[in-house]
Amino acid sequence: MAICDTTDPAVLEQLQRRSADPKRRILFTGATLVTMDPDLGVLHAADLLVEGDTITAIGADLNRDGAVVVDAAGTVLTPGFVDTHRHAWETQLRRIMPDVDDLGAYVMSTLAGYATVYRPHDMYVGTKLAALTAIDCGITCMLDFSHNSRTAEHSDAAVQALLDTGIRGVHASMGPHFGDWDKQWPADLTRLRETYFAGEDQLLTLRLAALATDEIAGPALAYGPAPARIARDLGIGVSVDAVLGATSSRAILNWEKDGILGPDVTLIHATGLTPAAWKAVGESGTTIALAPTSDAQIGLDTAIPAIDEALAVGVRPGLSIDVEVALASDMFTQMRALHAIQRMRAVNTVHGTDQEPARITTHDVLDFATLQGARTNGLAGVTGSLTPGKKADLLVILAEDLNNMPLNDPIGTVVLGSDARNISAVLINGAPRKWNGQVLDVDLPLLRDEVHASRDHVLHTPTP
Repeated sequence: MAICDTTDPAVLEQLQRRSADPKRRILFTGATLVTMDPDLGVLHAADLLVEGDTITAIGADLNRDGAVVVDAAGTVLTPGFVDTHRHAWETQLRRIMPDVDDLGAYVMSTLAGYATVYRPHDMYVGTKLAALTAIDCGITCMLDFSHNSRTAEHSDAAVQALLDTGIRGVHASMGPHFGDWDKQWPADLTRLRETYFAGEDQLLTLRLAALATDEIAGPALAYGPAPARIARDLGIGVSVDAVLGATSSRAILNWEKDGILGPDVTLIHATGLTPAAWKAVGESGTTIALAPTSDAQIGLDTAIPAIDEALAVGVRPGLSIDVEVALASDMFTQMRALHAIQRMRAVNTVHGTDQEPARITTHDVLDFATLQGARTNGLAGVTGSLTPGKKADLLVILAEDLNNMPLNDPIGTVVLGSDARNISAVLINGAPRKWNGQVLDVDLPLLRDEVHASRDHVLHTPTP
């Protein structure tokens, strides 16, 4: 079997020489395409053509004229993963509290403590590290729930970090929970939109971020009619975090009465909600972002990711990483955790009866991590599947590596067999961001110095 051309630096050189050409053609040949497009499915020994920033054709023996040809035999091409919720600014505090066992301990340590001494530069460093790690792990679109926006400069730094990494970023802006800040949020969303998000066809999009209730940080940060009106006037979506338990369930019913649920609203976690709240979610078409390892590992409310509850009301959720202070950084972990937890729960529910357990599949969790994640982030028409007309956000996964060979079931290989080391190439908006297993355009020694210096500042600066 031929070695995949994404391990050949000469192919990358060809691509880089033509990087300024808006009509550059890249033809991947002979791959197994896991399109995640319901109409296209899985295609074997197929070609995929990228022109500029867009997937333009999928099929057999596509025209090679003028294209940089990439021999992708022995690989699986998939859409890039989509992260629907990550607090990227915290990343230089990775695994600082790996065994945290309740939400309160995280809140008091990170949000009431470390967050209060962050400078704009620290926001930049944490967000940049998160985005580059996401790319390395095959996440081409990341929603940064940026809830430490102490000043306009803090927000600017977080947005700039997304721009500088080349990720398809969603900046969800929210004021901080505790400590001194300029109280510029949510008014500053207007400036942010005009400054960074005015274009119709760009990598970055803007959302309003809020909390479900006033239990943690007071009413100023809680979702309700006023922030919903701001988001509607700006034409942006809303992401609501800490949607947990009885109080959030009551809030959801109030939002239903106020008419501020809907497809442009994402509820994050959605753990421990009442049947009435789920009914309101399903009937309104509100989207859900699950955080499987966060719920289970930290122990949020019932600690059971709400996959069955979401599916029961017709909602196919997106998946998310949440907080790297305690959790893994990659989407493979989220897919496997949810796949195992749901199937365990399904079998346990009917154990000792003659009922058949309602188990999700590897296709389901890959759908959640790609197409449904894009829909949750408001980008269903842009990314999330290998569909002609969508942007070229895709992964080249080596299927004949030691841990993957032989390729028997491509979806099973992606979900259960692969990890970041198998991702040979990542394209975002048609541009290579990872090639031959290395994230491009990163000065790793310099980044390492910046991360360590920022971490040391945060840890050693007394909190107010």
